[in-house]
Amino acid sequence: MKAIAVLPGQPGSVHLADLERPSVNDVPNGRGVLVRVLRVGVDGTDKEINAAEYGAAPKGYEFLVLGHEGFGVVEAVGENVTELAPGDYVVATVRRPGASIYDRIGMQDMTTDTTYYERGINLRHGYLTEHYVDDADFIVKLPAALKEVGVLLEPTTVVEKGIHQAFEIQRRLRVWRPRRAAVMGAGTVGLLAAMALRLRGLEVTVFARKPAPTLNSELVTALGARYVSTSTSSIAAGASAFGPFDLIFEATGSSEIVFESLDVLGRNGVLVLSSVTGGDKKIEVPADRINLSFVLGNKVMVGTVNAAREHFEMGVRDLGAAELEFPGWLNRLLTHPVRGLDSYRELFTALTEAKGAIKVFLEVAPLPAA
Repeated sequence: MKAIAVLPGQPGSVHLADLERPSVNDVPNGRGVLVRVLRVGVDGTDKEINAAEYGAAPKGYEFLVLGHEGFGVVEAVGENVTELAPGDYVVATVRRPGASIYDRIGMQDMTTDTTYYERGINLRHGYLTEHYVDDADFIVKLPAALKEVGVLLEPTTVVEKGIHQAFEIQRRLRVWRPRRAAVMGAGTVGLLAAMALRLRGLEVTVFARKPAPTLNSELVTALGARYVSTSTSSIAAGASAFGPFDLIFEATGSSEIVFESLDVLGRNGVLVLSSVTGGDKKIEVPADRINLSFVLGNKVMVGTVNAAREHFEMGVRDLGAAELEFPGWLNRLLTHPVRGLDSYRELFTALTEAKGAIKVFLEVAPLPAA
């Protein structure tokens, strides 16, 4: 069975590997689910793993199969699986339990363990292959109506977790009803954040570098949101004109934008960070002013990474709602399909070089016609 893999620690080592085809019997207690992979999205995480910035191979392997944004169809289930059946469209979660108390209660996305297990990222093979098997507890069903856009579920869960955390934190205020939100960045996650916030009825302003018109700006306005280019207007000016922002979702990959976001967050506001930034960049910030405004303004900053099963289920609901409220919008995010596992070099070229790309993904197998 073919798989796209890397040799962790060796930059640029992406290659085609061989894996033994899995079986439902590989999972104990009759809870195995065998999935035929249809599509897998790739993002900056895959690029960084191929650059040897992080990632480790599972025990007994010298390579790590990439791909954490999987989408597939069930081919077989174990004798004790009742919630799934052959023919169901599914997405598997990414993180697997470790040893902490949070792992033991199904919140492995909040683990306190130093070592963590993520499919396609660290110590567990991912979904850029022909088939995988997993425990039914980690597999989420999607309606057939979402099969064309199901590959977007995993990145949507990053958004769902972040927004869910914001509302959970603000239960402290008892009557928190956010009206205005800002999204920093108009890539895949930023666009999905704008979608989720619009579905919740918020007025949304999206800040991005490139001046309109672009596909990204068109997608923002199609949601009834506002697009502001930071090449022509500063974030501070945008906040003055369209804020104060009760919730800011940061999805730029720039630590500099994080601190600009801190500076424009409204009173009783929440800043959600989804960017994972490497390196050792240093910038000058108005530290006293930011500290004072956070203390006196009861502000909160929280990070979102990975997601729990509940966030995958929230994502299914929001993708379904978006298909009804903004027909065809999600499909427009799927800009760069690449076909076949043999095309792994083309896949990574598209990920790193394709102009105007929003979501690059591999079509491992054709979507079923019915």
